[in-house]
Amino acid sequence: MGRNNDLAYYAGQWGLSGFAQIGSGSIFHCKAEAHGACVLKLGDPDETNIAHRLLREYHGTRFCAVYEADPANGALLIERIVPGTPLRAEPDRGRRIDLFCDVWRGLHRVPADQTAYPAYLDWVSRITEYMRGREDHKILCGKMAKAQRICRGLCARFPGEMLLHGDLHHDNILLGGEGRWRVIDPKGVVGDVVFDIPRFILNEFADGFDESLPRVIQTLSEKLHVPQNDLARLTYVETCMAHCWITEDGQEANVGQVLLIEKMLED
Repeated sequence: MGRNNDLAYYAGQWGLSGFAQIGSGSIFHCKAEAHGACVLKLGDPDETNIAHRLLREYHGTRFCAVYEADPANGALLIERIVPGTPLRAEPDRGRRIDLFCDVWRGLHRVPADQTAYPAYLDWVSRITEYMRGREDHKILCGKMAKAQRICRGLCARFPGEMLLHGDLHHDNILLGGEGRWRVIDPKGVVGDVVFDIPRFILNEFADGFDESLPRVIQTLSEKLHVPQNDLARLTYVETCMAHCWITEDGQEANVGQVLLIEKMLED
């Protein structure tokens, strides 16, 4: 079924109208007769099923509500957060950090069925195994193998098995009604709550790490009571994964960014 047919189908099934495509993907703002302003997401069925399960578990919290779902066909109809201003729009870094910390605290809960979600270490292990077959990226492959070893150590130090967002960064934290910050677009993974911190750090330095990185890590360490060295290691693991995923998508990774954060571990 093509995307236009998908829209016609779900318009009939869920009483939707006024579709407006967001970006270049299969995400649409729309209006539902029963729910008002909504977002229709069309994607991979396996990922949709995990996101749907997580949103149902977190119903009534900071996460957006899920109104309708057809996970087998990769479709979710979710609450549209209004006004929906992303955390990225906050110009002051200190304020961004404070808002992130406020969202992160108390966000997580024990999953109803832990086996329904991948483990964080599974993510790391999968991309590590993929990189072993990339003879054209031997340096990055070696760094990812190191990241896997570091991650195993972090999992031993932080053995929590909570239900994590998995992609908790600026563009997935939106300003909602009454000035309350809400969370969208979960990936769904199980691990210690500390593994939901480093995506924010990577997004804070979307244009590349600079000399302020150690200070940001120190500030988050103090506010969230995670040892600074561990937070640097968490960031290293996420940085390696991010650039390996870039390679997997056929784009050119920036190994220099991996080397920069690796130097922090050695200092």
